[in-house]
Amino acid sequence: MLKPHVMHPVVRSVAGLCLFVAACAGVPPPPAGAQDQAFDIRSSSLPFKIDEPSATQVGRLIWRGGISMTASPRGFGGWSDLHVSPDGRALTSISDEGAWFDAAIDYDAQGNLIGLSAARIGQLRGLDGKPIVSKAEADVEGMARLPDGSWLVSFERRHRLWRYATLTTTPTPVEGPAEIDRQPANGGIESLTALADGRVIAISEEYTERPGTVMGWIGTPTAGGGYLWRPFDYATIPDFRPTAITVLPDGSLAALERAFDMVRGVRCRVMRIDAAQFRPGATIRGEELARLASPYAVDNLEGIAATRGARGETLLWLISDDNFNRVQRNILLLFELAK
Repeated sequence: MLKPHVMHPVVRSVAGLCLFVAACAGVPPPPAGAQDQAFDIRSSSLPFKIDEPSATQVGRLIWRGGISMTASPRGFGGWSDLHVSPDGRALTSISDEGAWFDAAIDYDAQGNLIGLSAARIGQLRGLDGKPIVSKAEADVEGMARLPDGSWLVSFERRHRLWRYATLTTTPTPVEGPAEIDRQPANGGIESLTALADGRVIAISEEYTERPGTVMGWIGTPTAGGGYLWRPFDYATIPDFRPTAITVLPDGSLAALERAFDMVRGVRCRVMRIDAAQFRPGATIRGEELARLASPYAVDNLEGIAATRGARGETLLWLISDDNFNRVQRNILLLFELAK
């Protein structure tokens, strides 16, 4: 879905319609191609709230910096999920065109985000060991760093889960939930994370069997590297659907939800969920920490990660998917969770 950022409502409606038509034309950019190449990311600072320069907080989220990212590789964009190392020094992201990139994170003297450096980009491989080039095959939406350091990656359109020892290696297929193929083509597993005990939480963006919810699954590791999947329901409100989930330093979880329409543009909610809620057959209901919409810094946010800062504070990272469209941006936002 395409989400034009801050515009007059009428202009935004027209732009949104144009973007939607362009997206439906189905002309994806070429993939990153090279398996592992260095490149430079150009970062420009984002204002937190364009009509109130002194603003520093929305809901329980305190602004710690944001950047708009551009780069020369034509495969740079479409970022669907991210992982930040526990020490906050490195970022890894994947795109819905099958690309990945990693980079060092740069901070100012106050520990606020100012840029990325030492970046590398590549293309995920398929089961044949070759780079994935087809959009139908390369539509990555979620990633989870497993306790052994490997990556579990979710794809939509052709719904599936693959495990990568590293993002440059040939993957191993992982059997998904029984309902995985019932999901809408463009509404599959976008939210994916791993708990410390090795269980995996996966949530569909759109598949539902009960009104007012979407389906999620708890995956318990089994012998041979697979999972026993047991479903739960994730409660939603009108328009908003989950796009990412992560584990907070205290063991609870944070989910990112997104809504879009032609009049209001993109809106996002950041939710906190007690880990004890995640039980087979349960209906999960989160606590809203903040809601992001114009005139705050926002775009088509799809990825979330969490780390602990130098002072022991909880930090939340959000990344956007620009849909490879000039009207949208690749942005990276950093927030501190207020106590």
